[in-house]
Amino acid sequence: MKERFKFNTVGLFTRDNKATVDFYTKTFGFTTDWDGIQPNVEMTLGDMRIILFPRDAFEQMVSRKFQYPEGFNGTMELAFDVPTYSDVDKEYQHALANGAASVLPPTTEPWGQRTCYVADPDGNLIEIGSFVAK
Repeated sequence: MKERFKFNTVGLFTRDNKATVDFYTKTFGFTTDWDGIQPNVEMTLGDMRIILFPRDAFEQMVSRKFQYPEGFNGTMELAFDVPTYSDVDKEYQHALANGAASVLPPTTEPWGQRTCYVADPDGNLIEIGSFVAK
């Protein structure tokens, strides 16, 4: 059967593209050739791709106003797998050092995953987790 769609990108509408680019490049190692001027930003990390677009520019483009979550955005998450439990702890601290807000510190769950949650500058939830203890 021929594939109809290939899901390859997450788009985030931002309050401040520069702050969001700085966060994802410093915290997770995304790369971009964004010129710092254009409203559209593309960032990649391996096969992952995130695009950013300012909220006000998007509203102008579609001639419509939107309501955005205040504080933490509990409607979706970005999930990053890391090799081991200790990497969860390390990446959690790295994210906090780069401006993430803590939502859930590293916790080993009953189902065998060590996980944590942080929020990016726009309040989008990010999960960092592993199922490998060693």
